[in-house]
Amino acid sequence: MTLETNSVINARRAKVDALREAGTNPYPNDFKPSHSASALWDKYSPMSSEELGELTDTVVIAGRAMFIREFGKLAFVRLQDETGQIQCALSVDSLSKEVYDQFKTTCDVGDIVGVTGTMMRTQKGELSVKATSYKMITKSVRPLPEKWHGLTDKETRYRQRYVDLIVNKDTRDTFRKRCEIMTEIRRFYENAGFLEVETPFLHHEAGGTTAKPFSTHHNALDIPLNLRIALELHLKRLVVGGFERVFEMARVFRNEGISIKHNPEFTMLESYTAYWDADDTMDFVEALIKHLCQKVFETTKLTYGDKEIDFTGPWKRMSMKDALLTLGGAKEEDLKDKASMLAFAKSCHVEIEDWQDEGHVFATLFEELCESQLINPTYIYDHPLATSPLARTHDDDRSITQRAELFINGWEIANMYSELNDPADQAARFKAQVEEAAKGNDEAMPYDSDYIRALEHGMPPAGGIGIGIDRLVMLLTNAESIRDVIFFPLQKPESTGAGNVGGTAEESEDTSTDAKKDESAA
Repeated sequence: MTLETNSVINARRAKVDALREAGTNPYPNDFKPSHSASALWDKYSPMSSEELGELTDTVVIAGRAMFIREFGKLAFVRLQDETGQIQCALSVDSLSKEVYDQFKTTCDVGDIVGVTGTMMRTQKGELSVKATSYKMITKSVRPLPEKWHGLTDKETRYRQRYVDLIVNKDTRDTFRKRCEIMTEIRRFYENAGFLEVETPFLHHEAGGTTAKPFSTHHNALDIPLNLRIALELHLKRLVVGGFERVFEMARVFRNEGISIKHNPEFTMLESYTAYWDADDTMDFVEALIKHLCQKVFETTKLTYGDKEIDFTGPWKRMSMKDALLTLGGAKEEDLKDKASMLAFAKSCHVEIEDWQDEGHVFATLFEELCESQLINPTYIYDHPLATSPLARTHDDDRSITQRAELFINGWEIANMYSELNDPADQAARFKAQVEEAAKGNDEAMPYDSDYIRALEHGMPPAGGIGIGIDRLVMLLTNAESIRDVIFFPLQKPESTGAGNVGGTAEESEDTSTDAKKDESAA
């Protein structure tokens, strides 16, 4: 805190004391506005000054004072509520001298105040509320940033989101869009006959995708637990139980780094549908995202950065192998076995980890050589078995799964499977994951014996979908960072130091433990 800021705070605290000494509560809870700022604009902005002068309507408005200008016995205050801003005119003539003097001596930018009055236009023609009464509702003791002209420092914006929302309209608009997107997702699923459900946050085994969990401990039972890294396995247990169309949109947690596309806690959408396959899920996701574009943005062509992305469709579909051959510069002989792929990876300067088998090498080549080229919506299907331990394989080629990923702007946005429902096959895959962990894959899945037991009761064939909501919102709203679309992104404690506390991922390289780890799983 600067000396200047500390001085302002002390002065405002003195005003709080002055209000109390004068018998005025600086924090009352008895003011009830009759109108919002936008409602006043909608109703009265078409009227001329003469028409407004003929009205006897009384309006009651409350909001935060974002601008104050005084001219002796007259003052203008711009109030901001959730819907927008409206100007209020306060004067000695329309208020008592006592009330007007109290306003002049105790009201600051940032205070929340209430005004009762009638509508008018100023000499410059601006629609305003002519105050007949004024009341302090919440006295702010801390000033808004940068002498109230705005908040531009990203680190402060993320840490003090409440201030960012007060002073930056673009931030408020982005989060309104996020809320609209989530509402439309729910509406779309419900109209398609899905049931929204809730599943546990605390898991004995963190499964459903490959990622590091956050671990905790339950004191009463004296057992270790993990925060969930995916929603999948519990949702599929519900499909076993007879709920044939289920979805959940909720927080999941992955103990990995922070970057412009990664936050350790994020919102995941997953859904499972009996008797669907990967093709059905691709059709559904395309329809869902087109719906979001049309309902929230009223267009199927959006801009991200300097690129226009066309969601109109039909969306392109290609196998992972075809992507490597057409986009990655590979030839058939480069992909015939692990040795040839390793040689090709070396020639392309793609780093391969020692534990990776042929399927993992194949997927890594795609990630490094192809993903960034997939700008318009593109489905990549036929993923290797090694990277898809929960997906059904093709009947004629068990090395390839019925899995598809949606890429837009070079990012993985959605993940879709024909779900594996063979308990023996799933048990073997879990065992293979345990072996991978022993070889060095620290994100391999654990063996979930209860999930195998559920499959042994019989799960109908199903299609699954996973979408990282934060990344989708980031894409649709043209946000530079995932932290721009999460109300309160994870930050280091302020006590760790001054300056850019918590690091600024936007200005550094990707700090994620696995920069290619996507936030969606099906």
